[in-house]
Amino acid sequence: MAAAVGSPAPDFTARNQHGEQVRLSDYAGRRDVVLVFYPYAFSQVCTSELAALRDRPELLAAAEFLAISCDPMYTLRAYADAQKLEFGLLSDFWPHGAIASAYGVFDADRGCAVRGTFVVDRTGVIRWSVVNPIPEARDLDDYAAALASLNADG
Repeated sequence: MAAAVGSPAPDFTARNQHGEQVRLSDYAGRRDVVLVFYPYAFSQVCTSELAALRDRPELLAAAEFLAISCDPMYTLRAYADAQKLEFGLLSDFWPHGAIASAYGVFDADRGCAVRGTFVVDRTGVIRWSVVNPIPEARDLDDYAAALASLNADG
């Protein structure tokens, strides 16, 4: 079961595509965060989703976007470079799928995350989420609406 809206977001630390440690709680009090879990770097639907996000600078400016997969850090670096992705790509490689599991979006049979998205506000509370099956892309306009609603409330 996915982490519930209204509950505290499970904190985590992971390496980004540059090898830097990123901790979710470091954004507390500073910035809303959108966690975008995706199955695999270089796969067709994931690449189209993240490229669409890359091409929406107004959306990227509205919050800190952290895309999370179970791919190793070095794969994420090659992927970010190839796709010109400048937002954070976080590795949930080891312990394998621990972050996705904490959010209830790890598919143990496939060894990857399903398409789960969580909007975490500045207080560390999950304010919106959507979980799609692996083959089904998400709608970026849903992210925009969730962030606009969050900013209207706070």
